[in-house]
Amino acid sequence: MIKAIRFSSTGGPEVLNLEEIPLAAPAPGEARVKIAAAGLNFIDVYYRTGLYPTALPSGLGMEAAGVIETVGEGVTAFARGERVAYAMGPLGAYAQAVNIPVRHLVKIPAGVSEDVAAAIMLKGMTAEYLLCRTYPVKPGDTIVFYAAAGGVGLIACQWAKSLGATVIGVVGSEEKAALARANGCAYTLILGRDEIAKEVRALTNGAGVPVVYDSIGKDTATISLDCLRPRGLLVSFGSSSGPLSYPNLGILAQKGSLYLTRTTLGTYIATREELDASAAALFEKVGSGAVKISINQRYALADAAQAHRDLEGRKTTGASVLVP
Repeated sequence: MIKAIRFSSTGGPEVLNLEEIPLAAPAPGEARVKIAAAGLNFIDVYYRTGLYPTALPSGLGMEAAGVIETVGEGVTAFARGERVAYAMGPLGAYAQAVNIPVRHLVKIPAGVSEDVAAAIMLKGMTAEYLLCRTYPVKPGDTIVFYAAAGGVGLIACQWAKSLGATVIGVVGSEEKAALARANGCAYTLILGRDEIAKEVRALTNGAGVPVVYDSIGKDTATISLDCLRPRGLLVSFGSSSGPLSYPNLGILAQKGSLYLTRTTLGTYIATREELDASAAALFEKVGSGAVKISINQRYALADAAQAHRDLEGRKTTGASVLVP
């Protein structure tokens, strides 16, 4: 038996319960991982509330790191005792242990701790695909990044700066603005106080930016479009304020033949080659010191509901982990 967070109905954080459940031997192609830490991500909220449907009852969590305890039949690339991490695997990372298909696993390099690996896999590989593949950021680019003091934001803004970009970070408070400036942002704007599009135009001498990375969704989509230069790209990669409504395509034409994409990490790490390349790029950035990781919140597994309250209440900064 292991302890794991489970939920039998969708709703608020109160639906999350710590339960004892059986864990079978790993199936062919799987490894059992003793979890050292699990990452806390907004996608977990989407599953808990039902925005992203899943069969119930269910576990929760898509990102973790730990040590392999045993492997199933046919597994040769991974072995007992190896330190591994994963993101975008089956739900269930909020647990003491999990059976996970090895196609999702990567080995943690020396010099990276298990809690850091748990904190960066989903968020860091998200930053990698956004900055290096969705819109490849170039030296001299000025970009806008929402939730710049959040888990993805702090990694992405440092990474973008290392690529030679000027980062305009959008945050929710003065405290978060200071944190974003300390982590790669040249400028910060406060959502709800500043006229974001107007300020972005002023900072770019009226030109606008080539790309906006927006994880807020419904509340900021129009603002984000107004920040873009002609033929600019709005990258919607989250919906913390609610899902983005499908736009009237005529608006994209009126505002300068703009582009819009709604991305998800799973598409960008769908093959073993893509997963390994993304993880390697992330570990290189962290190992070189170009991206420094701040785990600003640590919660016991039993406190998952409080972790979700803090996340939804925008009380967290940087990365958060759950520790079994």
